[in-house]
Amino acid sequence: MDGHDSEDSKQSTADMTAFVQNLLQQMQSRFQTMSDSIITKIDDMGGRINELEQSINDLRAEMGVEGTPPPASKSGDEPKPPAGST
Repeated sequence: MDGHDSEDSKQSTADMTAFVQNLLQQMQSRFQTMSDSIITKIDDMGGRINELEQSINDLRAEMGVEGTPPPASKSGDEPKPPAGST
């Protein structure tokens, strides 16, 4: 009877090993899919940021302030309005 129990134990171990390997493969596939999705979204966001920067630069050029550097803001400081705008 010990031989039969040993064989069942080996089969159970093999089944558990196969189950865990399958589960790990599924998890790896899902993580890869999520990673690819995140990278695609980051690339899209980068493109949108580039378009926004270009639009801002175009607007600044239209306003004639192309050579003016952007104002440096310090944390906690509010931007000062231009002279004569109050």
